[in-house]
Amino acid sequence: MLSVNNLSLRYGKRALFEEVNLKFTPGHCYGVIGANGAGKSTFLKILSGEIDPTTGKVIMDSGVRMSVLKQNHFEFDQVPVLQTVLMGNRKLMDVMQEKDAIYAKEDFSDADGVKAAELENIFAEMDGWNAESDAAQLLSNLGIGDHLHNDLVHTLSGKEKVRVLLAQALFGNPEILLLDEPTNDLDVETIAWLENFLADFQNTVIVVSHDRHFLDAVCTNIVDIDFSKIQLYTGNYSFWYESSQLAARQRSDQNKKTEDKRKELQDFVERFSANASKSRQATSRKKLLDKLVIDNIQPSTRKYPGIIFKPERDCGDQILRVENLSKVNPDGSVQFKNVEFTLIKGDKVAVLSKDHSAITSFFQIINNLEEPTTGTVEWGSTITTAYLPNNNEDFFKSDDNLIDWLRQFSIDKDETYVRGFLGKMLFSGEEVLKKCSVLSGGEKVRCMVSRMMLANGNCLMLDEPTNHLDLESITAFNNAMKDWKHNALFTSHDHEFTETVANRIIEITPKGIIDKRMSYDEYLTNEQVKEARKNYYGL
Repeated sequence: MLSVNNLSLRYGKRALFEEVNLKFTPGHCYGVIGANGAGKSTFLKILSGEIDPTTGKVIMDSGVRMSVLKQNHFEFDQVPVLQTVLMGNRKLMDVMQEKDAIYAKEDFSDADGVKAAELENIFAEMDGWNAESDAAQLLSNLGIGDHLHNDLVHTLSGKEKVRVLLAQALFGNPEILLLDEPTNDLDVETIAWLENFLADFQNTVIVVSHDRHFLDAVCTNIVDIDFSKIQLYTGNYSFWYESSQLAARQRSDQNKKTEDKRKELQDFVERFSANASKSRQATSRKKLLDKLVIDNIQPSTRKYPGIIFKPERDCGDQILRVENLSKVNPDGSVQFKNVEFTLIKGDKVAVLSKDHSAITSFFQIINNLEEPTTGTVEWGSTITTAYLPNNNEDFFKSDDNLIDWLRQFSIDKDETYVRGFLGKMLFSGEEVLKKCSVLSGGEKVRCMVSRMMLANGNCLMLDEPTNHLDLESITAFNNAMKDWKHNALFTSHDHEFTETVANRIIEITPKGIIDKRMSYDEYLTNEQVKEARKNYYGL
């Protein structure tokens, strides 16, 4: 078991959290959530011993092994891939190296023989004889093929390094597993494998992630860092979010009787308990929810942006027609070709590809910001677009404050009017006087969303809209797109966003497109789609 007693962390007068007392027990997966800057990753670093708290202590049972997903992608550059994974179990590696050193001695003595025998027993007890095959299987499951296992880590791509470090963290069945954004740079198939792995994992997992689908799939508990406190809640992210929103509505309803509120909360818990039966962690999660004390549900104090898209006019019958569209790189490699489709009213299309640069090129082309190699793009005369590009750096090179920056995109130049759109995206008070050149990645995306809302478009185009955003902004964006009744084309690595928004999937490939009117989850499991993807990608 892992616990923290009276834990505090302060930087000068600023306290990230104060007097935290928590216990983490085997068989549970704890999702750590909080606004950007709340201290999620810092909390994991304190648990791992990388950072010392200001006060309090972390207590871990003796003999327990903790494994941490490394964030330093260069630490093992000169180490072979397979050995890097084995190094995840330091004790096993020490035993292997010690016994190998003894066997390599030229003057092998009787004492060496006794020591080697002891080490062999320890090695066998630790299942050392299967270690290399287990490590190799982990790598393969995470998309690192056998042909790379003996290469040095520095020869791998950035995405491949992330997977090797994840395999290292998972290797050897650690009693405590700390994961900071483990789904970054993983494709949907690998994330699904990781979800299943963690759902079957019998020890303690503590994970930071912005992926709500992932948190829902693996978490039995939520650890919420909010206003210098860390609170532990039963259930997954969706349960925490919905219950905190319900509690907030109830708190604001002064006229509602206490018994009516309890009944509403009890019905809510029973509904989530029933839904838990669909999960890999159904049994343990349902037991936790059944034991939940209703009064423990508290409203969240965090703020959610007000993302509201209002089109200036409705769409006509002609939306978008794309014919024979292709894009070939200067080196002759094909990003996509034979892209042909027609949008109809109400289409909200998720655009997929194994090559994200192909999706970005596609969006740039249909927004007349890049020329295709072949093909035409024809928008209907009633269509006005609003585009959120993946790369927004060119928009933030001036020293304008946020009011002046946003005013350039508005027909109405009134400061109060412009401030209103910034306020919806949580820029208030003196924050609107910030220079746009010093904004964080998340702040830039929120500014770009303000710009989109000003455009009053009736067709939205979004290239990775959830990048750099915290969970609150992602949730607000997702809700806005679920409510959007007009047309949209978008791509997102956020599974929940794609599943709840898209009613049509178009996957662009170097050989053509796959076009299906279905949900994202249906698309991922459809047998015809699987066959088509094999043909198009040569899998």
